[in-house]
Amino acid sequence: MLINVISMNKKSYIVGIFWMIMTSFFFVGVFVTVKYIGDDVPASQSAFLRYLFGTLILAPIILKSLKNTNKSLMKKFVIRGFFHAIGVTLWFYSMTVITMAEVTAIGFLTPIFICIGASFMFREKFTGFRFFAILVSFIGALIILRPGFKLFEIGHGCMLFAAFVFSFSYLIVKYVSEEKNSKEIVGYLSLFTTLFLIPMAIYDWESINNTNLFLLFLTAIIATFGHITMTLAIKSAPMVVIQPFTFLQLVWSVIFGFILFNEKVDIFVILGGVVILFSTFYLTFKESKTVK
Repeated sequence: MLINVISMNKKSYIVGIFWMIMTSFFFVGVFVTVKYIGDDVPASQSAFLRYLFGTLILAPIILKSLKNTNKSLMKKFVIRGFFHAIGVTLWFYSMTVITMAEVTAIGFLTPIFICIGASFMFREKFTGFRFFAILVSFIGALIILRPGFKLFEIGHGCMLFAAFVFSFSYLIVKYVSEEKNSKEIVGYLSLFTTLFLIPMAIYDWESINNTNLFLLFLTAIIATFGHITMTLAIKSAPMVVIQPFTFLQLVWSVIFGFILFNEKVDIFVILGGVVILFSTFYLTFKESKTVK
């Protein structure tokens, strides 16, 4: 009996790792399509169209869910959409001015910001290991940005703020995950992010060619698959098992950035990303030990 349980756990872990590897491919696929579009389309317009297409894809799920969603829960989805709209606009802009590897590495800070936010929003105890993880991640960010030795571009600042804003978006998931399934949560995220992006998109709107329109539609499809595979990974195995494989996003970003966009391979960005990822893995591992 014990052998069967262990065998089932191993199979589940392998499945979870597989889905996380697929997630890394999908998300870097999003990076590639957005990077290819570049500054041909304003960031707010690109973000709006990507989430509009995502909303249309998930429309049947959203319409069905609306019938049994109370006002209190809907308010949380609205707030999440507001934060996410800011984050994705900054993210899309960052992709046009800094490398894919830098965007990915700085994005690894989001779990750390979540940890900080949780201590305030949920009054979670600020333990020693959390402080250590935050300190290590800060060192990782300094390695990437190298203030005083490297030009700090506006894209770096935008991506830092995007990682911070995204943390609020993901923290709200804790409030809604027990009442709605993953597809509904992603659906509402797409819907309200789209609505909040409308004013910015109208202000920045420019004519768009069919190629870029198709690429943004493709981005929405790839991102939707990425969110689904990430959910499957989380359901199949503990975070402490699958989180190290998020490092593959940085690997793919460096490879595709170099091959497709002639981006220089910056060893400091890779090293900083590894340091930040270590801090998030350490944090996840320690958090898993505190859960009884």
